[in-house]
Amino acid sequence: MEALVLLAILFGLIFLRMPVPFAMLTSAVAFILIQMWAGTQPIFAIAGLKVIPQRITPSLESFPLLAIPLFVFAGNLLNATGISDRIFAFAKTLVAHIHGGLAHVNILASIVFSGMSGVATADAAGLGAIEIKAMTKAGYDRAFSAAVTAASSIIGPVIPPSVIMVIYAVLSGESIAKLFLAGIVPGLFLGFVLMALIYGLAVTGRVHSPRTPRATFRDVTCAAWRALPGLMAPILLVTGLLTGVATPTELGAVVTVYAILLGVLTRELTMENFIGALRTTVFTIGALVFILGCAAPISWIISVLNVPAALQNGLLSVSDNPIVLLLMINLMLLVAGLFLETTAILLIAVPTLLPLIKTIGMDPTQFGVMMIFNLLIGAITPPFGVILFIMMDIAKLSYGALVRAMLPFYLPIVITLIVITLIPAITLFLPNLVANGLP
Repeated sequence: MEALVLLAILFGLIFLRMPVPFAMLTSAVAFILIQMWAGTQPIFAIAGLKVIPQRITPSLESFPLLAIPLFVFAGNLLNATGISDRIFAFAKTLVAHIHGGLAHVNILASIVFSGMSGVATADAAGLGAIEIKAMTKAGYDRAFSAAVTAASSIIGPVIPPSVIMVIYAVLSGESIAKLFLAGIVPGLFLGFVLMALIYGLAVTGRVHSPRTPRATFRDVTCAAWRALPGLMAPILLVTGLLTGVATPTELGAVVTVYAILLGVLTRELTMENFIGALRTTVFTIGALVFILGCAAPISWIISVLNVPAALQNGLLSVSDNPIVLLLMINLMLLVAGLFLETTAILLIAVPTLLPLIKTIGMDPTQFGVMMIFNLLIGAITPPFGVILFIMMDIAKLSYGALVRAMLPFYLPIVITLIVITLIPAITLFLPNLVANGLP
């Protein structure tokens, strides 16, 4: 009953349009005050409101969290030095001649760029502007171009590096390196099914897709040479993860230094670009750290109220079939993702659901990829999908036109979610392959 009161306060504040971090902090304070007045839970009277700062500070004292600003800064630096344009040009020489043309280029470029930026919105806003401009200039429908870009942007946080994976690792105690490796195959699979859908739409004539002549070998090699400095960033990261020569945090520092050296050597990193990348990183990380801190008191209250055990008993009373339980969990997360910010859901859901996942025998790494992918769907789903609003601004589209264009893309995305949920090998193949070398 107490947990329902907490959730009612939290969701009530959110529906009143209070920003999610403030809603979490305010609901925690209000709940503790109510419990102190009611006296039904003596621990809250003993702890008092001083438990709020006591929980916020330790929640941010984590060495693995240092990987987040490093990867975000590296991605912003590479984006500021024109790497995005080179990657798009290289992808164009490889797949633009296939039915679907620049839509395939869009997907492939997002896969490559995902190895540099661990944030979906960075992919959508940075590379997305280039992709939409190129597609509309070539004669593609503006709504279709924006929909392809929105769908491909969620590949970024699945393929390493991934900010949201680092947060899950800190909350669950799982290895960041293992999670990073676990996301590679699902990310590639999503790219493949999206390209399959685009090919089908183009071949059947449901979308207009101007054909591009096949690039010559010389064109491919020239584009690859120009993109090689940028391609080296994800290669360094994946090689480091596979060999286990460094922790993900150390690899973040390596990639950041590499991005700075690359910008200096190519003379494309000006002081203005450097300061701009630094400013963007500070704003991104500042907002993220604020959310992490505000969620800590909520997580403590959930633990004190023993919500994980109650939820576990409730779901097990419906069914003890692991597949049914996973489908119910996915449905719960999908609904939550329609209304709440991804990180906020993660901070509440991980400590709540992880005990149940361990009970039914699911690997926490597989569950992490499943949960993260599930929550990313919310970022491109009405009514509050943040990437939809970014695409509307870039493409100058109405909300309704973009949502209608997005509809076909939900099919391959949901198929990928089902595959991740029901086939452990797709997430655990690479981590198990190099398990002995993981830091």
